[in-house]
Amino acid sequence: MTSRSNMWRALAALAVIAASFALALTTPAKLGLDLEGGTQIVLQTKDSERVKADAESTDRALEVLRGRVDALGVSEPTLARSGENRIVVELPGVQDPREAAEVIGQTAQLGFHEVLSVPAEAEPQVPEGQKLLQDESGAPILVGPVVLDGNGVSDANAVTPEGGIGQWQVNVEFNGEGAPGWKKLVASACANPSAGQRVAIVLDDKVISSPGIVPELCASGGGSSTSITGDFSQEEADNLAVLIKGGALPVPVEVIEQRTVGATLGDAAIDASIEAGIIGITLTGIFIVIVYRLMGFLASIALGTYALISYGLLVWLGSTLTLPGLAGFVLAIGLAIDANVLVFERAREEYAARGNMERSLSTGFNKAWSAILDSNITTLLAALLLFFLASGPVKGFGVTLSIGTIASMFSALVVARVLCEWAVRRSFVRNRPGLTGLAKTGRIRTYLTESGPNLMRRAGTWIALTIVIAVVSIGGLLIRGLNLGVEFTGGRVLEFSHSKDVSIDTARDAIADAGFPSAVVQESSGDGSDDNISVRLEKISNEEAVEVQDALATVGGQVEKQRDELIGPTLGKELRNKAILAFIIAVAAQMLYLAWRFRWTYAAAAVLSMSSVVLTVVGFFAWSGKLVDGVFLAAILSVIGLAVNDTIVVFDRIREHTAENRGRRLRDVVNEAILQTIPRTINTGLGAMFILAALYVLGGDSLGDFALALLIGLGFGILSTIFTASALAVVLEERWPHDPEKGPKAVDPYAHVETGTREAGTV
Repeated sequence: MTSRSNMWRALAALAVIAASFALALTTPAKLGLDLEGGTQIVLQTKDSERVKADAESTDRALEVLRGRVDALGVSEPTLARSGENRIVVELPGVQDPREAAEVIGQTAQLGFHEVLSVPAEAEPQVPEGQKLLQDESGAPILVGPVVLDGNGVSDANAVTPEGGIGQWQVNVEFNGEGAPGWKKLVASACANPSAGQRVAIVLDDKVISSPGIVPELCASGGGSSTSITGDFSQEEADNLAVLIKGGALPVPVEVIEQRTVGATLGDAAIDASIEAGIIGITLTGIFIVIVYRLMGFLASIALGTYALISYGLLVWLGSTLTLPGLAGFVLAIGLAIDANVLVFERAREEYAARGNMERSLSTGFNKAWSAILDSNITTLLAALLLFFLASGPVKGFGVTLSIGTIASMFSALVVARVLCEWAVRRSFVRNRPGLTGLAKTGRIRTYLTESGPNLMRRAGTWIALTIVIAVVSIGGLLIRGLNLGVEFTGGRVLEFSHSKDVSIDTARDAIADAGFPSAVVQESSGDGSDDNISVRLEKISNEEAVEVQDALATVGGQVEKQRDELIGPTLGKELRNKAILAFIIAVAAQMLYLAWRFRWTYAAAAVLSMSSVVLTVVGFFAWSGKLVDGVFLAAILSVIGLAVNDTIVVFDRIREHTAENRGRRLRDVVNEAILQTIPRTINTGLGAMFILAALYVLGGDSLGDFALALLIGLGFGILSTIFTASALAVVLEERWPHDPEKGPKAVDPYAHVETGTREAGTV
């Protein structure tokens, strides 16, 4: 049976690796705009007087916008509806958002009006039902109500008239709904020679064309088509045709989010993440080989397949790889190491007790399975919350963390198992057990087992220290507050590279003199060589953003925009509420899962411990004034997964240990279980810290702060698992001990075989 299981595992490993390799060779990854460079615009449809902004009308608006985008000539644009009334437009390679907003961002519907008069005075009296506008030349005109809207236009094209070399005109065709309106408009305009027999084509209260009607058209009474002539260049004719054809939006749209990332910044981010991943994997591999020797070397080979399997899953699912998504892949490396460390530590214990290497390794994989499954499920819960509740590139972190978690489990539990079990069956290895790295438990474990400290004797002290740290963190929130990013407050962030050395004070003065005195101007990490300058403001227009860039160019030399993020205040409030909701749901989900897997006392202890870790990270960011943005939300949910991950491993050992030691005091049993898992905790923590440290050094501002939050969370999470979670579990269990008569799930750790009485320790 065992040999058959090994064969199936080996075949599964080969099949998955081969499929991943084939996908990697044949299918390129779809890069997010934060890596590829370009502009993303999120539009929200609004109710009009006649049409409600629902999924149907939003889909129709999307198709109109698709025609506008196609006319821009952008390579491989992406348009998709998000939710009931939002449209996400991605434009690779578009660095100037004005280029897109001029066509895509037109918010009103197209309207054809009669020009009623051309007033001589600058500010004439406007009768009710009329509008005062400016024609293409800037001259004032009075127009009547809409006679025909964009829904009546079936097509518009820029063409050269027959025999007209170098000339351009726009041919417009009306559908069955629009032709009667056009005839009515022509008849009315022809009857008004005092205004020049003109019509005005208006979009968003802006006249895009106001042609005069030729006598031939007046004589024919209109028709189902017309031609607009003038001194057009090809570009002008093309733009006019696009606006007329694409103006038939069934509902108005509003830009609520806009992100622009320079291709250079995206390339630097990819390079930094790849370097961090290579350095992290290399350092982790060296470390695990030193600790576990041959088994560590084989686990490192399996870890190498993790990257291949993750990439294969990514392209197979057609997911988009974002900058936070790269961080998700790097983070999942630590999860793969965690599984291997759990297995090898259990195998060491089994070999010390039984002396059979092959059986000990197999038992290690089998006994570690429960803890590995529990810890990875909690990570997947956090990742799924990010996918459903996060926005923009951070959503990609949830996807890649999920993919990475699944790939890490497969590489650790299938690929590594096949390699390791194959190795220990070789006579050369079997006769040299010391080569495996599993024959000895190690000096640290020996010390902890024989003369380790009684940590649970002072459970109350650890809980008190946790409360003190929580109070300091809450003090940071109350006194300093959080430096919320534009994702949560609304506003605009611009990041520029510059050719000349310029101080922040000089840049701040130049931008203030340009009319933006409230701008927050700071240094931000650039492409690894020079620091960029970031400018954070309230919501400003694209034209004002250009004014900021021009002002910075006066002191910074050649200035190039690397990043541009615009978030509307309504969306910012929505994202802030979603972040709070994500945390509440994450805590509740972890609580329910742990209560199901353990007892409610253990679940409460784990959640309180995890919450203290999250509060510590948030408090540090409050006191230090570091930016709290969408990537920070990804870090916090990752901290939740990692903190609970660590606690589950310890609680799983406590549960197993109490079942084998019914007649002993709970504190002694828990203390032994903690001491037995400390080597695993240290080895796993160091492996993950190598990766996060590399990401912190190389990842720039955004990923650097992400890695810092995880490093703090990981460090405090380890301490909290050992001291806070275990201490709380002991105190809660002593206060509300389990009654075996009411359920078979847990054992009664307090029963004394000799007397049958209960003895609860003191806090």
